[in-house]
Amino acid sequence: MKLPWKGGRVGMIAAAVTDRRINFALCCIATVATVTFGLVNPQIVRYTIDSVIGTEPLAAPAFVINIINALGGIETLRQKLWICAVFIAAAALLAEICNKIRNYTALELGETAAWRLLNTLYGHIQKLPWSWHVQCQTGDIIQRATTDVDNVRFFIQNNLSELIRTVCVFTVAVIMMFSMDVYMSFIALSLIPLIFIFSFFYFRKVSKNFAKADVTEGKMQSAAQENYTGVRVVRAFGREAHEVEKFKERTQAHANIWIDIGKMLGRFWGTGDLLSGLQLTVVIGAGVFRSISGDLTPGTFLAFYAYCNWMIWPIRELGRILSDLSKTLVASNRIREVLAEEPEMESDDAICPEIKGEICFDNVSFSYGENHVLRNISFTLKPGESMAILGATGSGKSSLVHLLSRLYDLNEGQGIITIDGIDIRKIARPHLRRHIGLCLQEPFLFSKTIRENIGEDAESAAETAMVHETIVNFSEGYETIIGERGVTLSGGQKQRVSIARMLTSKAPVMIFDDSLSAVDTETDAKIRSALKNRVKDASVIIISHRISTLMQADKILVLKNGTVEAVGSHKELIEQEGTYKRIFNMQAAGLPVDEGVDHV
Repeated sequence: MKLPWKGGRVGMIAAAVTDRRINFALCCIATVATVTFGLVNPQIVRYTIDSVIGTEPLAAPAFVINIINALGGIETLRQKLWICAVFIAAAALLAEICNKIRNYTALELGETAAWRLLNTLYGHIQKLPWSWHVQCQTGDIIQRATTDVDNVRFFIQNNLSELIRTVCVFTVAVIMMFSMDVYMSFIALSLIPLIFIFSFFYFRKVSKNFAKADVTEGKMQSAAQENYTGVRVVRAFGREAHEVEKFKERTQAHANIWIDIGKMLGRFWGTGDLLSGLQLTVVIGAGVFRSISGDLTPGTFLAFYAYCNWMIWPIRELGRILSDLSKTLVASNRIREVLAEEPEMESDDAICPEIKGEICFDNVSFSYGENHVLRNISFTLKPGESMAILGATGSGKSSLVHLLSRLYDLNEGQGIITIDGIDIRKIARPHLRRHIGLCLQEPFLFSKTIRENIGEDAESAAETAMVHETIVNFSEGYETIIGERGVTLSGGQKQRVSIARMLTSKAPVMIFDDSLSAVDTETDAKIRSALKNRVKDASVIIISHRISTLMQADKILVLKNGTVEAVGSHKELIEQEGTYKRIFNMQAAGLPVDEGVDHV
């Protein structure tokens, strides 16, 4: 479904509806038919009382007179009043059938629109750049994809046809009333404008609170999501009471807004009841007075009362519809904000070459806004070689990885990154990323079995990652269900499962972003040894603070404040004064003597 979301909030709702034109047309026809058959009954009652039971001349349209004549005329109806009852029942039955069709088509229209809108939104989010995801809160995104979409669905499903019905009821009722008695029509309509204006301005005011409620709900969901996903940290630091208090504050703020909305709605419905009662009182008083004076027949008076009742509720419903519309417009605007974000775009001439893994950074500089993180970085890594990166937090290590995976793109004048001599900006992102295996310090595991998380050839990959023995000792082995985000595994187990998952991709470029930090030194050494035999043809980049992890690499890149401080092998760097030698000496001093000597 192509949504004209750039055209505004109402445009989104219109697109969602008109995408199902046949259903929408059927819903409109059924709504008009429901109103028509419903409003016919007061006229049947009027003719029955005034002209069948009474002696008033039959002042009805020609087609009504023809139907009565076909049945035998007024005298026949006087003798067989049950015929009038049959007409009343038939009109009511037809109105109910049409109403059922209206409700069904509106339900299908709303559910289909929500389904398409949600899929469009979800698909669009998948294509948005990494920089957008970094800036947004997960809870807020979830709120837009659930509550906001549901608000649009509810309006289309429940209020759109009701809005059409309200307009039809008012229009047809007014026409009927003026055709019967102009004077009584003005009396019956005297307070309608006041009720309408009151509803419009009141719900224009309450819509601001609906916008605030959406924002507070997003904050509340973000707080809950952060707590649930970070439950291990919360427990480890004993922050349960603090998190509960923080969540209470956000839920209280959300509740306070809805309490204010409830008070406003209460004042509206109370005032509306007063105005509606006053309206009916005026109609009854005027009708009784004119009936006694002989200016109004009893049947016409009952018809006026029925039409007045018919109009008052839809007019008051219009206030509720305006309320839901304001809430829906807020929701659609929040959805439109996401859809208005530009997705990652591929150029028409993007290529998908065979990738062997020769990486070259040529004078690369990069910054996040005004924060310069990389300056004039240059190095080359050939297939089968390994390169280790060492640097303090914020020195730009992860930024190198993000640039290589095109999570961020270099601008003109910021240098060039090539793979096999091809500028990576010319390579299609999905193709490039499929050929770069990435294992992070905090890996994300899905709530599936270990086998499903790792993929094909799980046992072999797990043996290389030194996690096979651990897995087979679980009661369900490789079929063990991992909790959300891998919460049932230890940090080291998650990292090793993540390494196994990356190995199954057989990517020509493999990046380990501090992904061995949670395993002990001995296991670290075994994993690196197994990896060297398994991925000997791949280009391997290892980011770590642990010298024992870095020292076996073919070359080591030392970053400091976003620049290259030194490049060389382990032996070359420990002979130079600088960051690498200082960290090596600090770590070696804390190791057993034999291991420290071995490092030297």
